[in-house]
Amino acid sequence: MSGEWPSHKQVEASKVQSLADRTGQGKQKASQKQSEADTAAVPKHGL
Repeated sequence: MSGEWPSHKQVEASKVQSLADRTGQGKQKASQKQSEADTAAVPKHGL
């Protein structure tokens, strides 16, 4: 991210992913949120 702060979607996706990793539940939701965050980051950060 070259020093940029993560977007709100990226922070939320990270939290959901962490919970899914710990509990084994919600992996589909975590994957979807991560995908949305990545898509949203493209215009913001030019990835």
